[in-house]
This record gives sequence, C-alpha cells and structure tokens, in this order.
Amino acid sequence: MATIREAREALKLYFGYEQFRPMQEQIIDRLLHQKDVVVLMPTGGGKSVCYQVPAVVLPGICVVISPLIALMKDQVEALLANGIPAAYINSSQTAEQQYQIENDCLGEKLKLLYVSPEKLLSSGFMSFLSRINVSLFAVDEAHCISAWGHDFRPEYTQLKALKQQFPHIPVVALTATADKLTQKDIQGQLQLHDPQVFVASFDRPNINLTVKPGRDRFNKITDFISSRPKQPGIIYCLSRKATESLANKLKQNGFNATFYHAGMSAPLRARAQEAFLKDDVQIVCATVAFGMGIDKSNVRWVIHYNLPKNIEGYYQEIGRAGRDGAKADALLFYSFADVMNMRNMLQDNEGDKKQTELQLVKLERMQQFAEAAACRRRILLQYFGETMQKDCGNCDICRNPPTTFDGTLLVQKALSAIARTQERANMGLLVDVLRGARNSQVLQAGFDKIKTYGAGRDVNTLDWHRYLHQMLNGGLVEMAYDQGYTLKLTDQSREVLFENRKVQLVKFDDVKQPEEAAVKARPKRELIKDALFERLRATRKRLADESGVPPYVVFTDSTLQEMAAERPTNRISMLAISGVGAQKYERFGDTFITAIIDFINEEQAKGSKLKGATHLATFEMLQQGYGIEQIAANRNLNPVTIYSHLATLYEQGYAVELGKFLTRAEYKAIAVAIAKLGADAKLKDLFEELKEKHEYYKIRLSVAVYKKENTR
Repeated sequence: MATIREAREALKLYFGYEQFRPMQEQIIDRLLHQKDVVVLMPTGGGKSVCYQVPAVVLPGICVVISPLIALMKDQVEALLANGIPAAYINSSQTAEQQYQIENDCLGEKLKLLYVSPEKLLSSGFMSFLSRINVSLFAVDEAHCISAWGHDFRPEYTQLKALKQQFPHIPVVALTATADKLTQKDIQGQLQLHDPQVFVASFDRPNINLTVKPGRDRFNKITDFISSRPKQPGIIYCLSRKATESLANKLKQNGFNATFYHAGMSAPLRARAQEAFLKDDVQIVCATVAFGMGIDKSNVRWVIHYNLPKNIEGYYQEIGRAGRDGAKADALLFYSFADVMNMRNMLQDNEGDKKQTELQLVKLERMQQFAEAAACRRRILLQYFGETMQKDCGNCDICRNPPTTFDGTLLVQKALSAIARTQERANMGLLVDVLRGARNSQVLQAGFDKIKTYGAGRDVNTLDWHRYLHQMLNGGLVEMAYDQGYTLKLTDQSREVLFENRKVQLVKFDDVKQPEEAAVKARPKRELIKDALFERLRATRKRLADESGVPPYVVFTDSTLQEMAAERPTNRISMLAISGVGAQKYERFGDTFITAIIDFINEEQAKGSKLKGATHLATFEMLQQGYGIEQIAANRNLNPVTIYSHLATLYEQGYAVELGKFLTRAEYKAIAVAIAKLGADAKLKDLFEELKEKHEYYKIRLSVAVYKKENTR
C-alpha cells in the first residue's frame, strides 16, 4: 500500500511544494487507506492536490468526474506540465482520439483520466472502467449533485452508480461551496460509505471585500481598473446583453476587454476564454456561465456588476481571484432595484415551488450581506458554519466601522422566544411573537401563552428583522431551510443566554457610509511589482505562448514573486522556490535562471555607472578576509553579482585569486566553448554550448581569464 511518505515525496517532485496545506495530508492518508471522503475547501484552497497526489502514488488510474470541458483541459495541461501522465475524454475529441486514450488506460500509461458525468454514464463506459485498474473516483464540483446547492445538475444524481458498481473503490467528493444541508445531500446521493467530512477554513484573507452603491457604476469601474494596470480581472453581470455592452464600452475607453455568455457560439466562447487565460485580454465581462472552467491563478480582482443570487455563488465567484494567495480585490455593486429584479425573475419561474422559496430565502441572505454593517468576512464564514473570533480588517466595514450599542438584552429576548417556541418559528412569526401580535398563526400555535410573548413591543417590526439578520450573520442563530426556514439556537446562543456573553448590535441611524478613499492594512504577500517581476512575467508569457498553454501553467504569480525576491541562480536554489518541481525545472528552470542573471548583470552595470566602481568595495572586503557569501549578505547583493565583480577585478589587473572558485580543468573545458563562440558571446549561449555542465559564475570567471590570456 502507498504511504503518506511517498505522497510527500510526490508533492515535492511533481508540484514543487515542501509541505501540504492544512487538511490535505489527512485527506490523502484516508484515501490511501481506501476510505470515502467529502472535501469542502474554498476556491484556490488546494482541492485538486487531494486526489492528484494519491493518483500518482497509488497503482492504477484515478477517474475524475468534472462538469466542464475547459476545466478538464486546463487541469490536464497543468498535470502534463508537472510530468504526470493524464488525459480527458469528452465530446471535443474524435472517436479515434478517444479510442487511443482508452488504449492508454488499458496499457496503464495514464495516472488520471478526466470525464464528464454524461460520458461516465454513457453506454458501455462503466463496462470499460471495469476492465481497467481504477485507484479512486474523484467527483469535482460535487455541489452540483444536490438540489439544495446553487448549481444543481440532474445528471449528477445518477453518480450513485459508482458505489453500486464499484463498492470497494474509494470516492472523494470535492466542492468549494456547500452549506450543511448540501453537504448531507452529497453524502446521500453518492451513497458514500461512512465518509469523513473535511471542512477547511473558508477564510480567504488575501481578498479585500468591498460593497459600493450601484449608482455611477461605470465610472467607479474604470477608476478601479485604472488603478490596477495589467492585472487580469472578471466583471460578472446579470444579463447577456449587459456583458456585451459593458465590454464594448470599456474597449471604447481604452481597456483590453471581451465578453462571455452562454448565448455565444462555442467557438466564440472558447476564443474569449482562451484569450483571458493566456493574458492576451485583461478583462472579461461575463455571466455566471463563465465559472468553473476558470482555473487561472493570477486573477487579481472580481467585480459583481449586479447582486448575485446567493452567497454560495458569490463566494465561489470571488474565489476566482487570488488563487495564488497574493493580494486580490472583490468589489460588489448593490442596489435595491437588483434585488427586486431577481425576486421577480424567481417568482415568475414556474418550476418547483419549494425550490423557488429556497432561492428567495438565499437571495435575502445575499441582500443582508450587501446591507451589512458588521465585518463582511465574518458574515461569509458564518454562513458556511465557521466562526471567526475577530474582525478581518480587510473589508470596507472594518476600515470604517459603524456605531454599535449593547444589544445583549434584545438578543436574549429573541433567543428566549426561539427556545420557548421550541425552535418552530420562522423569522416573520418570531417577530410577531416578540411584538405581541394576535394573528391566527400565533394563536393557533399557542405562542401567545409563552413567557416572552410581547417582550419586544418597544421595537418596531423593521428593526426586529434587522436585529435578527445581524444575529443570523453573527452565528447567534441558524436557519433551517429544510424545516420551513425556522430559526434554531446555536452554541453561541447558549453563551448569550446562560454564560453572560455580551453582544454588540449596530445602531441603524448612525451607520456611516464606507469611505472610498480609506485604505488601511493590507493582507500579507503583496505582489512584488519591480522590474525583475515584470521581466519574469514577460519570460513566462513567451514560454507559455511557445508551449500553447496559459501562463499560470508555467508558473503562478506567487512563484514568480518568490523568484523575484530570492533571485535563484542555480539548480538547487531554483528548486527551493515553492511551485518549482523537478519536471518544471527541466523544462523552464534554466530560462528563468538566465533571465534573473541577465537582470542582475544589468542592474550591476547600472549601479556601476550611478554609484561608481562598486566592484572596488567587493575588493576591499576580499582583502579583509570575507568570503563570497558574507560579502553578498553584507552588501545585500546576490552572490552572482559578487562573482561578476571578481571577473571585472581580474580583467582590470587586481590581485584576485580565481583558483579558489575555478579549477584549471574547468577552465580548459569552458575555454573550448569560448574559443568557438567568442569571448563576447552571451553567457546563456556558452552555457548551452557546454551542455549546461558548468554554472554561470564559472563561465563568467573563465571569460575573464580567457580575455586576459588572449590579449597579452
């Protein structure tokens, strides 16, 4: 049986990471022991690693059920770039191509096979799976299986066939957004055997959350984008027409934008998506049809032109920004007109009445988030059942906190009423009980007899709803969607009722509007936007275009950020960069090392002109007995720069002993290449002529020796 140690080794070898993120190792360990798992991780949290690493170390093939062709294509390209044999089968391929992939599976040449649920359930495919050695099944975007989820797809409900036909093969169900009801439904629909549910933190502290009034949206958008040049972003719109008109208006104002919606032909959609993925287009204006297929790590911002229909969809969409962990922004425009439009759309739908009611309640929760006067991140996390102990400091409310008051007594009255109604009242009925209403619903339930009946007569109906919304957002109560939207007590409720916990509520008449210009603390991992980072980004774009893949498949922004900070100049230091695995080093490592060394040399040359003979300072430290690494550290320079100083000093006749760093045998071998290409040849060309056997600094020192020996 494969071990977790092998999994750690695979993580470094293929993905370039030294250690797993929280929960990944426990999930993988359970899969290695042939156990079913449900995984809830936010977008960008590392879900794919949870099944890709086991797929590498387990014998056989991992079959991944994925809903979108574009997502399969991106994932397979990324796996192949990492040196992992993978393929997909879908309707975009010819019968001959599919036949070849099936033969590769039978010949055990692949480790991962991606298929759509339709393909999985098609005639004969289950029979084909029974002929190959399947190591595990991974059901991606598993919320699609649940009618309670925000993206229900009927074909997903037939995936129970996996456990019926392959009862002993482990299944991992993965999703980024699922409330408690959806989680429960996923387990039942897939017929999982005693699954362990792993719920990672939904907190994405790198995303700055902001809500602004809907008026004058276009000018606010152009100001926002103008302050973020070259940063890719998505603008989500409610209608297809709005995506087209907004994209055209942005283009007329000089922005590099396109649009995407389900009404476009497949080739046009593919062209728009490809341009965005390859960084040929900065902005895409899209409906939610532009969604799960976007596996792009360097999206720096997401704007919602209209209010989303529910918090699950909103959180998944903003999660497409900052997947690499670097700073990102989420801007939401809100107007009451948006709410009314969506309410009308939902109420006009002649579908299932129960589903319509659920969608209306979820829309109301989204509206509460937009109108909130408390930390927005705490509200989002609470919605998914996660408690945050303090405000985030990275949302508009935290930067401009509203006025609050001690609302403990009001909250206790509401919680007591919930308890005394035996948690059988929805929000409207509870407010009637608190205000002492004598309608038929209150009287028939006997709620006029409870102790807290009428205890809140002094608070008007609107304010009671507002306070209950705050309690809901703060985790003091929960709403049971499957029980008539009744309100339930939580552990935090009991702390308020029985442990004297104090509660602050927002005072509505004094709520301050967020100050748009206020900018305080930012999350960690700011992108390094210096000349080297831009140089590396241009190098990445060129390599990506040559390979026909999106730039982030080469390296993510955060990997380039670390390269720009650490400036690795040899194989060992480059492999120490997070995200640089052995396969990617072989394909791209030397090119990036060359770019870094060229940049360092240019920087050193400019420094010499601006600051005088900087190599003389190096010479002084050499005479004082300092080593190369010590000089580099003391002068805050890269060791490659110090070696370049040595070469310059030697050429100028200073008494520098190069034999400590370059043997005579090494010099003789390198001198052959110098004689062939010339002493003024680029270091990169010499490096390649020497079959990459000698490090750059040795080549630079050899050039200095060669020049001196051949100009006497």
